[in-house]
Amino acid sequence: MAVPAAFLAPILLLCGLGPRLAAAHGPTGVECVLFNEEYMTCVWGSRETLTTNYSLYYWYENRSPVVECKRYLWDRGVSIGCHFNQSEIVQFQPFHVLLNASLNGQALEIRSKRMELQDLVKPGAPVNLTIRNMSSNQLQLTWSSPYPKAQCLEHAVKYKSNKDTSWIEHGVKGDIFSFPSVDYEKYYTFYVRSKINSYCGSTQLWSEWSVPVVWGRNTTSLAEEQLQWFWIHTVLVPIASCLLLLVLVVLLVRMERVWVILMPRIPNPSKNFDELFITHNGNFQEWAGVPKDMLESFKPNYSESICYVSELPSREIHDPQWDGSNRLPGGPGAPAGPREHSPYQNNYVGV
Repeated sequence: MAVPAAFLAPILLLCGLGPRLAAAHGPTGVECVLFNEEYMTCVWGSRETLTTNYSLYYWYENRSPVVECKRYLWDRGVSIGCHFNQSEIVQFQPFHVLLNASLNGQALEIRSKRMELQDLVKPGAPVNLTIRNMSSNQLQLTWSSPYPKAQCLEHAVKYKSNKDTSWIEHGVKGDIFSFPSVDYEKYYTFYVRSKINSYCGSTQLWSEWSVPVVWGRNTTSLAEEQLQWFWIHTVLVPIASCLLLLVLVVLLVRMERVWVILMPRIPNPSKNFDELFITHNGNFQEWAGVPKDMLESFKPNYSESICYVSELPSREIHDPQWDGSNRLPGGPGAPAGPREHSPYQNNYVGV
């Protein structure tokens, strides 16, 4: 018959196996990381591996007394680490950590080995990756680092084209990487990461990979971009234009005030004179209401006789001249005869 675990646990504790089981489920060590020389964390486990809360104590050799952690890192009620501010970090001084806990009335202590903080630095990921085209099909990749001591860094660059199956990684001492030969038909992706070099520390902690930067011609992206522009130019733009025109037409039709302002109507005065032309037949005096006696006063009450005067034009009488032997009738010495009357006489008609 199987023995229940509830009855087995007290027996194991009495036999001295309890501390060993607690140690087996406790932390095996402390891992400290100094992030970009801004803050540091010391972690000794996770919620799945810890069954009790541990207290952390630290000190620097020949510098300060033992101090307990001021800011613990918690995971569902269990302490799993400690956070150190920048003011609590002293580089180039030996650093010691002690974990302390109590389990079933027994003290558990875990001492860490002697640490150098300059060997625990993990710099921030590089930023501002930039690719420049150089002569003879050569590329130049540059970047910058948020780590304050850039001269203490070394870098690694990895890249791959869209036709490669694996990444290619190169170590770089400075902050410039030259790519000797490129294929303009390929599409390249570059990443960069950093770590402290051997002159400033002996750490093997690399930073996270940077945000990728790409260069070249991506045929897939180009086809997708052309397809997007096709739909935009052939479908979206005409539909949007028609909708906009329809909205403008509706606004112009329904907004009478705007329509009158934009295209004012020519006034028609005929409605104001309907009574003059229909009722009074165009008689302005009747329509205006002028009294009849006033109209009669303007009529003349006298008559004038008409006198015609005419004057016929005078006509001169041309007498023939005498030649040597003849004389005009009625001349000197001629017999007196009856006087001829001219047919042209002045007439006067009087009335």
